[in-house]
Amino acid sequence: MFRRHPYLSAATFSYLAVVAWLTLSPQAPDQRDGPLWQLAVFLDRFQATQWLTFNDLEFMANIALFVPVGLFFVLLVGKRQWWLALGLAVLLTAGIEWVQQFIPSRVSDPRDIVSNSVGATIGVVVTLSVAAARERARRRRRNRPAGNYSSAR
Repeated sequence: MFRRHPYLSAATFSYLAVVAWLTLSPQAPDQRDGPLWQLAVFLDRFQATQWLTFNDLEFMANIALFVPVGLFFVLLVGKRQWWLALGLAVLLTAGIEWVQQFIPSRVSDPRDIVSNSVGATIGVVVTLSVAAARERARRRRRNRPAGNYSSAR
């Protein structure tokens, strides 16, 4: 798998390194300097977005962080084994949460497993949807009768 797709493998491992850095590096005790906290403070200024709390933003950020994981894993294992890609992503997030128990400044939270799994699922579904649409378009082009081309110039 990795030999057949060396660039995809390199991109996947690079992205996983970023995920590891974001999820496993020690965290500052006061998160008020972080970008999510600053975004929560900014959104709190507007009545239309006051309902968004820091926890909501963190949940959504975890979803967004794992969408590419689902995408990369499907591309690596193939669309026929999408279930394996999703399983690997869930195992990855469970492993991250397990390791976070041993990092003093980190908090292991089961909601993170849910949000990360939702993100990976979105990545898998989007990847499969795009692949199916491309396959349908390819079939339509192949099955188009000869001489049925318009010359729009």
